[in-house]
Amino acid sequence: MVAERRWPRWVYRAGDEPDYRFSLANERTFLAWIRTALALVATGVAVGVVDLDLAGPVRRGLGATLVTTGFALAIVGWWRWAVSERAMRRGAPLPAAGPIAALVLGAVVVTVGLALSTV
Repeated sequence: MVAERRWPRWVYRAGDEPDYRFSLANERTFLAWIRTALALVATGVAVGVVDLDLAGPVRRGLGATLVTTGFALAIVGWWRWAVSERAMRRGAPLPAAGPIAALVLGAVVVTVGLALSTV
């Protein structure tokens, strides 16, 4: 059986195969989370390396915050893909849109933006 060879098994063993268009839309959403995570990691590295008019600890702190948030968003994006795929396979309602992750992302971006606007 194809589901036995697919990973993660806890996603693919549940229910029936959904319409491929929905699975592909779910993958595109996952890739959007990954693009955002990658942008945050890249920005964090740039903030940490570029000589900004900020004290060294502040610059490193902002960079570390961006990189850490990027890593966390990559994990959140994968988790959201998995639970959404499983819900579609089971014919269950899709999970909530993740307001906590969106709130944290927004807060980090606004905070870093305000800190960098003083430069």
